[in-house]
Amino acid sequence: MEIVIISLITFLGAVLTFFSGFGLGTILTPVMMVFFPVEVAIALTGIVHFSNNIFKLFIVGKYINKEVFVRFGIPAVIGALVGSLLLFKISGNTVAYSYIFFGNIKEVSLIKFVVSLLLIVFALIDLIPFFGKLKFDNKSLPFGGVLSGFFGGLTGNQGALRSAFLIKFGLEKRVFISTTVVISSLVDFTRLSVYAKNLFGINLSDYYALGVFAIFSGILGSLVGNKLLEKVTLKSIRILVAVLILLLATGLLTGII
Repeated sequence: MEIVIISLITFLGAVLTFFSGFGLGTILTPVMMVFFPVEVAIALTGIVHFSNNIFKLFIVGKYINKEVFVRFGIPAVIGALVGSLLLFKISGNTVAYSYIFFGNIKEVSLIKFVVSLLLIVFALIDLIPFFGKLKFDNKSLPFGGVLSGFFGGLTGNQGALRSAFLIKFGLEKRVFISTTVVISSLVDFTRLSVYAKNLFGINLSDYYALGVFAIFSGILGSLVGNKLLEKVTLKSIRILVAVLILLLATGLLTGII
């Protein structure tokens, strides 16, 4: 049963992620945690997420904006490396606040609280008409790259900040998707390389079938997303990104994610 549920969630998440540039890991991780231990859930989600990104490179990788990649992507990789290394040096358990929900204690770490506020600011900028024509200039690309990469390495939530930042550059939809996919793949590789030492001790042999089904479900979702791309406008992608960012921020602020 878990194979069917996880494969379906992976498929739907891959379709959604194809347009937004983020979301598969955010959606899939808590679902995995329902069925498996936390370390196994994180490992399987990381494998599926990275595999899905690699496949998407073959679909849309050729449309990448090289200037954005260099000025945003390279700083993002550096930021991800610093954030990933820092994750094991500082306490990620510093609690900003906590509350009781239906008898369960919900805690929100200080890091998640800060990331949530940043996400809300980016989302509102894109949703409020007054800021609708706002564009960032190329000088701000390295700052955005370092910021998204750093928080990605530190918390695992880098896609939302990256998409929120790059959507303001007015890139054509296929160029936007291609550029985010390439940068996401490099950031994933960087942070998973740092995380790897904590995953080597996990025996994943009992989960091979699940992994194969989830990976192929993600591939199928990306193929469907690519087919639907011609029917989707850039404006709808911007709205989708903003709404998903608000949902993610809400999940982080409430301790659900």
